[in-house]
Amino acid sequence: MTDLPQTPLLDTVSTPADLRKLAPEQLRQLADELRSETISAVGTTGGHLGSGLGVVELTTAIHYVFDTPRDRLIWDVGHQCYPHKILTGRRDRIRTLRQGGGLSGFTKRSESEYDPFGAAHSSTSISAALGFAIANKMAGQPGKAIAVIGDGAMSAGMAYEAMNNAEAAGNRLVVILNDNDMSIAPPVGGLSAYLSRIVSSREFLSLRDLMKRVARRMPRPFHNAARKTDEFARGMTMGGTLFEELGFYYVGPIDGHNLEHLIPVLENVRDAEEGPILIHVVTKKGKGYAPAEAASDKYHGVQKFDVITGAQAKAPPGPPAYQNVFGDALADEADRDPRVCAITAAMPSGTGVDRFAKRHPDRSFDVGIAEQHGVTFAAGLAAQGMRPFCAIYSTFLQRAYDQVVHDVAIQNLPVRFAIDRAGLVGADGATHAGSFDITYLASLPNFVVMAAADEAELVHMVHTCVEHDSGPIAVRYPRGNGVGVPLPETPQLLEIGKGRIVREGKTVAILSLGTRLAEALKAAEQLEAKGLSTTVADLRFAKPLDEAMIRKLLSTHQVAVTIEEGSVGGFGAHVLTLASDEGLIDGGLKLRTLRLPDVFQDQDKPEVQYAQAGLDAEGIVGTVLKALRWNETGAAASA
Repeated sequence: MTDLPQTPLLDTVSTPADLRKLAPEQLRQLADELRSETISAVGTTGGHLGSGLGVVELTTAIHYVFDTPRDRLIWDVGHQCYPHKILTGRRDRIRTLRQGGGLSGFTKRSESEYDPFGAAHSSTSISAALGFAIANKMAGQPGKAIAVIGDGAMSAGMAYEAMNNAEAAGNRLVVILNDNDMSIAPPVGGLSAYLSRIVSSREFLSLRDLMKRVARRMPRPFHNAARKTDEFARGMTMGGTLFEELGFYYVGPIDGHNLEHLIPVLENVRDAEEGPILIHVVTKKGKGYAPAEAASDKYHGVQKFDVITGAQAKAPPGPPAYQNVFGDALADEADRDPRVCAITAAMPSGTGVDRFAKRHPDRSFDVGIAEQHGVTFAAGLAAQGMRPFCAIYSTFLQRAYDQVVHDVAIQNLPVRFAIDRAGLVGADGATHAGSFDITYLASLPNFVVMAAADEAELVHMVHTCVEHDSGPIAVRYPRGNGVGVPLPETPQLLEIGKGRIVREGKTVAILSLGTRLAEALKAAEQLEAKGLSTTVADLRFAKPLDEAMIRKLLSTHQVAVTIEEGSVGGFGAHVLTLASDEGLIDGGLKLRTLRLPDVFQDQDKPEVQYAQAGLDAEGIVGTVLKALRWNETGAAASA
């Protein structure tokens, strides 16, 4: 653990109320100490670093100017909220970030009154803030709603849907566009800050309002001309015409690290009678920490690291990560087939598509945080004869479910879905867990749904996806590294809907789907030690089921247990339906399903999470023994 930084001023601030007691000239020191504390905390726990460092001054300024928590502050995406947590009564727990029983790595309503809305997926803040603002307006209560949204999150259509509907909120809604990639802003400096301060001032807004009222009394052509002249004049000097067209009063761009620029503009906006208002703030990811500034991509999400050198703790050498196996396997397929292409939604490195893109840049598409568009884009490619792969995290694919149903499944288009982060994900917790994809995909007609048991199986399944042109197909795989099996030199084409027997037995049958297979084999060893002969099957497919194999296993064993890394309604439910429809449990078979519990599990180490869910070897053994009513003497009790 690194030495704690010296933070004498920050030590006096427990809540924003304490912050607002400081003199403006003290805020620079406070921000510097807040940055040091953030670096120290993330160095201890790991987590998201660059984005939080980029908003240190902005966080300080917002809490200094606005009356939080009465004024509702929503971060989008919530991984930039670590400095916010430090300033809102959680500093004493900041070194428990993303740990079991510790603070969430995102905003979380149950954690603090200063977190009015959970935001671990992007582009939701303006919609939520609009809800808070309108609710206060309807109830006649004071309080503004402030949405801080990153420029990456602005690539999603939902942000614009909300902005198009925001005019009703009036001056109760403030949107702060955190442009940390300079993707929109021109260079900012003193002139831009001066103009922003002028056009956000009460005097300017009052004059502007007066001119608008005068213009309304004039004939419509003059009224429209006056409005256009105002928009054009400010658009020429400051930009923001798009936001003006959506009904926002635009201010910016301003330097998000200059408190002398930020504070007066925020104060003007706080007191403005006109609205809604959008403030365009330019920041730098990793600001104030040289290693993060130099390589913002590598310091977006980090392991524990040495604060002095920036060196991150390296995992011991081991099997390749599933995402890299996928990326390399898909690139190999593209070498052989010019129709193969890859689509990702702002997660190229997280999905392995970056590895594909290095070899096939003209066939790799990053659509930004726009999963809905990405899925329908893939559907268009498939309809025109290409072989597109949508590589999207399970939890993010949920955002495009209507497109999966309407644009892909109903039309029976051969879109390939590579579903990363399937199952539990450890430190990112419930918001990023891939719990539901088996259920929401295997319920759709025309879909094939596979789950890889290991990295070699993933290679085979990627190849099988490429060759499957008769409808949509998906392969799911978890976060983390493989189990260490050799990768095949030549991938196999798997027969659709056919599983494999991994271990033969007579009394207990374990039907595994996905990477719980390793735990199923451990459980079989423990059951064999108790005299219970055990079969282990890797079903490979949640849809279509290997009905012949299931019938045989259920009719020849006393106990059958299904196991999957998904919610109720998935693989086990489909096996139960088959067994019920065909009377396979009428003869006394004890059939049990193991799956994720019907709760949203908090962050912890993955092995702890799976143990809590009963999806480890001990959980499997316990389920079998309970089904057999196994007593302490080591024998099955009489029924």
